[in-house]
Amino acid sequence: MKTVQITSFGAPDVLRVNDVDRPVPGAGEVLVSVEASSVNGHDVIVRAGELKMVSGRRFPIGVGLDFAGTVAATGADVAGHRVGDRVWGTVHPRKRHTTGGAAEYVVVSADRIAPAPAGLSPADSASLVVAGATALIALRDSVHLASGERVLVRGAAGGVGTAAVQLAHAMGCHVTALARDRHAKLLTDLGADEVLDYGSTTSDHIGPFDVIVDTVGSELNCYRNRLAKGGRMVTVGLSASALAAIAASSVHGARRIRTFSANPDTAVLRDLADYVTSGALRPVVHSVYPLADIAAAHEAFERGGVMGKHVVTVAA
Repeated sequence: MKTVQITSFGAPDVLRVNDVDRPVPGAGEVLVSVEASSVNGHDVIVRAGELKMVSGRRFPIGVGLDFAGTVAATGADVAGHRVGDRVWGTVHPRKRHTTGGAAEYVVVSADRIAPAPAGLSPADSASLVVAGATALIALRDSVHLASGERVLVRGAAGGVGTAAVQLAHAMGCHVTALARDRHAKLLTDLGADEVLDYGSTTSDHIGPFDVIVDTVGSELNCYRNRLAKGGRMVTVGLSASALAAIAASSVHGARRIRTFSANPDTAVLRDLADYVTSGALRPVVHSVYPLADIAAAHEAFERGGVMGKHVVTVAA
């Protein structure tokens, strides 16, 4: 089977589509025939070597955190999943040696997949897995968003941002989206009550907000200062400067900058599917690439200016 791997850290051209043996599911595991995956920020910074202290230097490293496809086989002690079931799920970031979601087949623990929402194409499903789950965990579990609160989504046009706008709106909040002005109409359609152009808006002239969801990872302290009394802030845009700001903010107690590791399990993925089924959450796909062109997908991600997700399709 074909799988995308990196054997050294670097630019997108280090990505290789290699032939490897098809994996076999063990006890509690499921083999999924992958139809689509997506490009996530974590994929890009791992490939670039920015997380080598965490990911290590054990090559090859599989690429792709998420996937949508069908169950091809199950190992022992797996209940609730049958061959042919359409599913979506994630690969644990520390278990991507050899094969990740950007592959023809992937083996994952059964507690990391769930039925994919009916009516979505594989590409649309893949676009929502990590982005949607990250936004849901951030809003519901990290900052405990409550109806009626004022929310700022910074970097609202990206995958996590577009999902966060929709979910915050569905939770009954007033949503301000900070993004490029050209994305204003779509963000309004997704549920934003107000869209601010990040090119002409500074943190000094906005707020206060009860909750700030940051997907950028820079100027975190400037935005934290725009929190109302009792406000909460969470960032998913990790970088060296972001980690330093997160650590320093601990002195502010409840108004500190939060972060988390988004490793959604079956329960989270089922909850996410419920939002899709209800019509509260819909995919936003910027572009679709075949597996052979995954380097181009990474290049497009790094150029920025995206509205939604870059998706990679797989033909097994």
